[in-house]
Amino acid sequence: MDNLKEILAGCRRKERQSQEKLYRQFYPVLFALCRNFFEDKHEIVTAINNGMMKVFKNLDQYDAAKGEFFNWMYTTVRNAALTLLRDKKTQHFDYDEINENMFFEARENPFQELEYDDIEVYMSQLPMATRRVSSLFYLDGFSVKEIAEALNISEGTVKWHLSESRSRLKIIFEKSI
Repeated sequence: MDNLKEILAGCRRKERQSQEKLYRQFYPVLFALCRNFFEDKHEIVTAINNGMMKVFKNLDQYDAAKGEFFNWMYTTVRNAALTLLRDKKTQHFDYDEINENMFFEARENPFQELEYDDIEVYMSQLPMATRRVSSLFYLDGFSVKEIAEALNISEGTVKWHLSESRSRLKIIFEKSI
């Protein structure tokens, strides 16, 4: 397996082989990430490609002193996926606006004790809109306010989806035991 530092050095020199190695190395995890936002494989791949283009273009901005490369790349691709969601003029979100006064209690993370593969299986059973919100909240650590801004929905709607995900996941978890 090629050393990540060598691959990144090649990417900085704009070497296509190094870019392809980097893309292929992280494709599975980026596919899983983008699948939380899109159902259509074409849209998933488009989000990955948009994100990786930003990674290649802005590679000089990555600072190893601030954190791991994977985290920087993951965040870049996630943000590209969110941008694609916002920019799609024909995108219809399955969000029903909810009253801001709706009760919401942020309990513990239902995914905390699970392996990544298990999380992926459980998340795939949620409706797409609820999956997007849950992924951003539980897996990526976004706040309710940040999710509302990123998806252009109200905070009450975000809270409803988090509540809905906990209810549905409880049923799913009980069935799997």
